[in-house]
Amino acid sequence: MNADKMAKMEVKTSLLDDMIGVGDMVLLEPLDEDSFINNLKKRFDHNEVYTYIGSVVISINPYRSLPIYTPEKVEEYRNRNFYELSPHIFALSDEAYRSLRDQDKDQCILITGESGAGKTEASKLVMSYVAAVCGKGAEVNQVKEQLLQSNPVLEAFGNAKTMRNDNSSRFGKYMDIEFDFKGDPLGGVISNYLLEKSRVVKQPRGERNFHIFYQILSGASEEFLCKLKLERDFSRYNYLGLDSARVNGVDDAANFRTVRNAMQIVGFMDHETQSVFEVVAAVLKLGNIEFKPESRANGLDESKIKDKNELKEICELTGIDQSVLERAFSFRTVEAKQEKVSTTLNVAQAYYARDALAKNLYSRLFSWLVTRINESIKAQTKVRKKVMGVLDIYGFEIFEDNSFEQFIINYCNEKLQQIFIELTLKEEQEEYIREGIEWTHIEYFNNAIICDLIENNQTGILAMLDEECLRPGTVTDDTFLEKLNQVCATHQHFESRMSKCSRFLNDTSLPHSCFRIQHYAGKVMYQVEGFVDKNNDLLYRDLSQAMWKANHSLIKALFPEGNPAKINLKRPPTAGSQFKASVATLMKNLQTKNPNYIRCIKPNDKKAAHIFNEALVCHQIRYLGLLENVRVRRAGYAFRQPYEPCLERYKMLCKQTWPHWRGPARAGVEVLFNELRIPEEEFSFGRSKIFIRNPRTLFKLEDLRKQRLEDLATLIGKIYRGWKCRTHFLLMKKCQVVIASWYRRYSQQKKYQKIKSSTITVQSYIRGWKARKQLRELKHLKRCNEAATVIAAYWHGTQVRREYRKFFRANAGRKIYEFTLQRIMQKYFLEMKNKMPSLSPIDKNWPARPYLFLESTHKELKRIFHLWRCKKYRDQFTDQQKLIYEEKLEASELFKDKKALYPASVGQPFQGAYLEISENPKYKKLKDAVDEKIIIAEVVNKINRANGKAASRIFLLTKNNVLLADQKSGTIKSEVPLGDVTKVSMSSQNDGFFAVHLKEGSEAASKGDFLLSSDHLIEMATKLYRTTLSQTKQKLNIEISDEFLVQFKQDKVCVKFIQGSQKNGNIPTCKRKNNRLLEVAVP
Repeated sequence: MNADKMAKMEVKTSLLDDMIGVGDMVLLEPLDEDSFINNLKKRFDHNEVYTYIGSVVISINPYRSLPIYTPEKVEEYRNRNFYELSPHIFALSDEAYRSLRDQDKDQCILITGESGAGKTEASKLVMSYVAAVCGKGAEVNQVKEQLLQSNPVLEAFGNAKTMRNDNSSRFGKYMDIEFDFKGDPLGGVISNYLLEKSRVVKQPRGERNFHIFYQILSGASEEFLCKLKLERDFSRYNYLGLDSARVNGVDDAANFRTVRNAMQIVGFMDHETQSVFEVVAAVLKLGNIEFKPESRANGLDESKIKDKNELKEICELTGIDQSVLERAFSFRTVEAKQEKVSTTLNVAQAYYARDALAKNLYSRLFSWLVTRINESIKAQTKVRKKVMGVLDIYGFEIFEDNSFEQFIINYCNEKLQQIFIELTLKEEQEEYIREGIEWTHIEYFNNAIICDLIENNQTGILAMLDEECLRPGTVTDDTFLEKLNQVCATHQHFESRMSKCSRFLNDTSLPHSCFRIQHYAGKVMYQVEGFVDKNNDLLYRDLSQAMWKANHSLIKALFPEGNPAKINLKRPPTAGSQFKASVATLMKNLQTKNPNYIRCIKPNDKKAAHIFNEALVCHQIRYLGLLENVRVRRAGYAFRQPYEPCLERYKMLCKQTWPHWRGPARAGVEVLFNELRIPEEEFSFGRSKIFIRNPRTLFKLEDLRKQRLEDLATLIGKIYRGWKCRTHFLLMKKCQVVIASWYRRYSQQKKYQKIKSSTITVQSYIRGWKARKQLRELKHLKRCNEAATVIAAYWHGTQVRREYRKFFRANAGRKIYEFTLQRIMQKYFLEMKNKMPSLSPIDKNWPARPYLFLESTHKELKRIFHLWRCKKYRDQFTDQQKLIYEEKLEASELFKDKKALYPASVGQPFQGAYLEISENPKYKKLKDAVDEKIIIAEVVNKINRANGKAASRIFLLTKNNVLLADQKSGTIKSEVPLGDVTKVSMSSQNDGFFAVHLKEGSEAASKGDFLLSSDHLIEMATKLYRTTLSQTKQKLNIEISDEFLVQFKQDKVCVKFIQGSQKNGNIPTCKRKNNRLLEVAVP
């Protein structure tokens, strides 16, 4: 909160400050209907939508959002006196909450007004304020959240769009919020009254059914709609009015998501939510069932369902046998003692049964929802609780066509008006007695006579309606009206054209089928049509039993009377008697609590902002009895205020009380009023409050205070300006003294600096002259000493040279040369020590030669160092590594720059055993046949001598033999001693072909030489070379040529290698050209 808002909040101490119009109607002068309306209009035009009548709040619906409900506003009204700030619903909420918390008084907040006046929003604001100011904590926050989230659920199922209101509550709601001793919420209990279930099957033109139907169709996913057997198109359902299916500014899809989230927060389980929506879908689909007439043989008419597809889907949703439900729509069974009579239903009766089932199903679902919510939000502890009740109920209704619903609603409002007058007078009387003020009787209209007309147990309208419904024989609305005309004809508040009272016989404004009641809010004409049926609220027993037979747990629970084991032949209570009992319970509950009233007014019928229809507001003021309320409040004393705030507000009007009064507040107020010479009949002193009889007296005090505040403001301004000027003068004087002292100091500092600078300059010149003089003397002395030293040195040198001339000439040159050479060599080696390269054998860096005569030494040293670091590197090898490097070195000597395949083999380690002979059971026979160590085992391709085609063979090299074996069977095909191998031939190209030449005349050479192909040619040739050298002590001849001769039995064949692209990619191919030529194509 910024500083401006803080300042404003601190300054404002009464609703009389900066008042637009009159904030409290009790202070209105003159008091009449026109001034009352003008005051409301003036405040409404300035966005002041709240006005007081004493402790009653008048709320005018602005039809737009106003910035007066922010968290800052909540804090502003928190723990403040009721009359301390501008009128606001938060002030009443805070007063009620603090009375409950601090004084341990149960509270109730009664919110009344007609449809569209903002009752539902007012109840939300009250609950949100209480939730904001009460305690914090995880458990408390959860309770608050559940209480607040119960609203969206009940609004979705109980509210609808009407001509007067887009979110009209079509049921009455009373919520008891329970608190602990600290004022933290523990839970709540909700009671609902008279849901307008007739809206389920029929809505007036321009209005909608209950919100939940449109929300499901708009917001549910396609998959969810499919489960409910619904379609998104509103026009598919007869129970939904199409002319107002869409409402501007209302997002049904978003509201559906809000409702599902709210149900989850309140505590509905997933299967419960699913069951609820299944029942809603069933109600919606019931409206699509249509009937057709059909004549029976006995001449009676009966009805049949036209299209049974809708019935089938309803039965699938609810788990009801289709034949059972179909029969319930076509027949009615009447039971009397031990007899059962079954009659057929004509089309009109079938439609009545269908609509009755839809209404009952939805009404009972709504009651179940309220009960289920109560289970979730009820207090979990057994401790004593404080209770705050919030009543949001329909206001007084006067339509063009008023029926049973309006009659019941207006009866409820009569009872609320009765308790309002009684509690208001009671509160006034208690305050007068508490303060010791004499109580005077107040004349007011007591509407008990109207309530008695409606609810009297013998002659009341409800009693006669119940009697008519229970009477045997033909019962119609006309017979009911006739009975009313007989019993109520002489009642002064009952009017009927057919009554015995002759004064209404010629009243053309009163039709014959209507009666009129003069309520406290005005006359209302009721059409008697439908009173009997709506009061009966009849649902055929066949339908109840069909619902009880459903496999749907929720539907079965909604119709307990359908259980055949619990058949009750007693007629169920009528709607009127049920509502009368509920209202009696409500009134009894309200009388045990301290009442707080919010009267809601609708400014116009267009639901538009900034429009104030005086005629409409006047009508509401009359039927809400607001003027009478003001008169009751003003009877005796119009204004009362505790002594402390009164003295604090008006103490500046008396010199004795200004600025501080040291004694008791009451004594100060007495001194103040005596000083102002206010007539004694205009005020009275209570025990803790001052009572002012006439508003004019209060306004006189306010005018005097305003004038005095202006005088005080002028005086304060004068004193402030004088103080400011004196302060400014003293500050300027002090500044002048400071500036003068600083200037004088600065001036003296400058003068001193100038003298000091001049002195230093003179001193520097003198010191410089002395220093230069001394320098000249020292230089002269130094030159003299140097000259003497030089002369002496030359003289001593001459003497020495004369003495040692013969020695110097014989040895001095050689010794100097040796010494110089020694120093150069020493320096060279020391530099080499610091510039030595790394120990890596492949590092070719070497320091540059410093002297030309060291050329050979430098090269030799480089060679020795390289040999030494190679030795150091080799010493790190294991025996296995040495063997590998020896083989690699041997391969380098044999094939480097000779065989194109060699570079690719350098990076490949020589493994030798490429076949796991010892581990593979396939080669067990081969392993048993070879008892020597196998040096290399590899699969090679043996070239056929006849056609050049290849055959896979296993090539084995042992210490003494070369063996070729069959790859599949492991059978040894050839075994050649190493001594019989004379030469190995291969090409210089990138191929794996090689020929193993055998010694002529040997046993193995009988079939000729071997022409083989291998992927590891370099390794095989190297190992064969080293093994032969090791065993025979003779080097094996390795011939590398692109043409060589191979002995095939008795013939010698030339193997020629050529370049060319191959169809097989990069694989060399061998082809027999003729008897003497075998051609190998290498890619």
